[in-house]
Amino acid sequence: MDHKMSRSPWVIHYDGTSCNGCDIEVLASLTPLFDAERFGVVNTGNPKHADIFLVTGSVNAQNLPVVRQIYNQMLEPKCVVACGICACSGGVFRDAYNVIGGVDRAIPVDVYAPGCAIRPETVIDAIVEACGILDQKEAVMRAGGDPLTVGGAATWDGGVELGEDGFVAAAEAGDATAAGDAPAGMSAASAAARGAE
Repeated sequence: MDHKMSRSPWVIHYDGTSCNGCDIEVLASLTPLFDAERFGVVNTGNPKHADIFLVTGSVNAQNLPVVRQIYNQMLEPKCVVACGICACSGGVFRDAYNVIGGVDRAIPVDVYAPGCAIRPETVIDAIVEACGILDQKEAVMRAGGDPLTVGGAATWDGGVELGEDGFVAAAEAGDATAAGDAPAGMSAASAAARGAE
């Protein structure tokens, strides 16, 4: 039997600290106008049922544990999509005192989908791209390998850790958001989009 994860991917969406623009566009991609469900995409609220994790907004000390908890509750194989420039790099908020950076400062990201706000067509393209990565991870698992050797997890630098006070050290937070630095695993196109912001 030819079984592929990409035939009916379930997505879970989390909105970090953002203006809510990308959040609305992700939801718009699931409405009848854009109809992501025609590709078998189903939105779920349970991480244990989700295959693809859509994250909008940047990461700060308060939502860092939440993002990691949702990611850790998802079963392998799984993919993470950073939706919008804030999720990719911190966006216009990256120099704010409370912003650690993009989603890849918290968890491994497989697909970067920049935009401010991201368009529903871009969300659908990112989900389709994530489906291809899901199939690769599933093939690795069926062969007895580790799915963390495929996609963003293979190049992830481990992200940031919170100190005892619940905050990230200033030097580490500054390193994560320095202008022109592309986070580990970020594609050249996403790095260029970040620089053009």
